[in-house]
Amino acid sequence: MSDTDGRLTFAYGGCVFEIPEGLAAPKKGSLFFCRNLAVTPHERVLEIGGGLGLAAVLMARAGARVVATDIVHEAVQTIRANARRNGVAVDVREGDGYAPVRGERFDLICTNPPQMPTPPGRERADATALADNGGVDGWALLDRIIAGAPAHLAPGGRLLFTIFGFLGRKAAFARLEAVGLTPSIVATETQSFPRIGYERLEHIRSLDTEGTLAGVVVPGTVERLLIEGRAR
Repeated sequence: MSDTDGRLTFAYGGCVFEIPEGLAAPKKGSLFFCRNLAVTPHERVLEIGGGLGLAAVLMARAGARVVATDIVHEAVQTIRANARRNGVAVDVREGDGYAPVRGERFDLICTNPPQMPTPPGRERADATALADNGGVDGWALLDRIIAGAPAHLAPGGRLLFTIFGFLGRKAAFARLEAVGLTPSIVATETQSFPRIGYERLEHIRSLDTEGTLAGVVVPGTVERLLIEGRAR
């Protein structure tokens, strides 16, 4: 939708978000992520890769104390603007991964990062592709976030992140257990197979060690999972 000034906006969860040129509109994965985020008032939350501020604003509206980070300057400005637009306080910081919150701990760390496997030499620079590129195996950003989580979680804190089913439940659980977090599945949803995935289908199949796409010539759907790793 567009507002009276012709700016592209997106209404969700009782809030309205402006989508500036150069940033992608929320996709099904983002909405799945937001629908299944549960926070309590005064809980300290970190969202890595805040994008438009969709999740950060909704969590702040629910009473959480939210820090949202993004490496993209335009995204940082957009999160701030969308927080103001919806009358909530979000501590927005620019930087890569955990760098903006060095030495801090949180009750919840959450992220819906780019995770589409990208064959070498097939990177694209448009906003849609940049919002999806997850490195050669899809885990480039997730691996860094998982590795850094124990140093930034409060006792009993949670790390929450989404994955495509073809990245593997077992792979996600193994990564969490390797850093001392207890894994579980919070939610699952069947979604239409992402359009950009068809461009990379052969590459994705080569990484699908758990066989989620086995026997399917042209996949029409994909499972999306919200995974939790809880600190002991």
